[in-house]
Amino acid sequence: MASQDHHHDGGHSHSHDEGGHHHHSHGDAAAAGGRGTGAGSWVGEDGRLWHSHDGLAPHSHEPIYSAGDFSKRAPPLDSRRFADRAFTVGIGGPVGTGKTALMLALCTCLRDKYSLAAVTNDIFTKEDGEFLVKHGALPEERIRAVETGGCPHAAIREDISINLGPLEELSNLYKADLLLCESGGDNLAANFSRELADYIIYIIDVSGGDKIPRKGGPGITQADLLVINKTDLAPAVGADLSVMERDALRMREGGPFVFAQVKHGVGVEEIVDHVLRAWEMATGASRR
Repeated sequence: MASQDHHHDGGHSHSHDEGGHHHHSHGDAAAAGGRGTGAGSWVGEDGRLWHSHDGLAPHSHEPIYSAGDFSKRAPPLDSRRFADRAFTVGIGGPVGTGKTALMLALCTCLRDKYSLAAVTNDIFTKEDGEFLVKHGALPEERIRAVETGGCPHAAIREDISINLGPLEELSNLYKADLLLCESGGDNLAANFSRELADYIIYIIDVSGGDKIPRKGGPGITQADLLVINKTDLAPAVGADLSVMERDALRMREGGPFVFAQVKHGVGVEEIVDHVLRAWEMATGASRR
């Protein structure tokens, strides 16, 4: 994927290059190489038009020209210290695809053998966190519900501090083995920063039609695991699962994906296995 620069309030900016490396700079738009255009807008070093509004971190709406490749996705950070924050699984995807149901399923499968904590994101409510509490996913004190405001992807990619704070707190309070972080529902261009998620799951569902995998987007092409959920709805919406399988394999260069019915437990064991294998490889721990 082409380099992307992001500017934050106070003149702080950062960028991700094709290798997934993260670069920081400080100073106002002019000092950072941008030039002001008035009305809170400026042209950044990347030549794109940036602006800020409604208290959001500065951002650009100009297009990303490639969904990126699975083989060239940003690798987990070599500098990660799991003693400071436990191995973190990011779960993203469009609205209504089953992110919170997957959070509940993972908690149910893992909580007896591992120390877990969870952070959920909603734009203006705490509904997903309340759902996990209501269904006894984890003890209430191990769940934090974050109201991100504005664009959900900003809290998992551009300005991740709103999630890092509660994740680090929970990790230290409960000596967590694994942390789960659910994004707010977003579009196909959303994906997690590697500074936040050590393992990325992107979940879509068949109700959007069998065209969704081939439409791509960084979540579909670059997530460590793609989950295609609600396969039982395929006949009702005329979705062809063989087409979705073909396109998922092509778009992800053969990278792993799972057909699932998360609410019914179908595919959950396979998803858990993917998560635990990644946790073992990253931390050197052994599953229990």
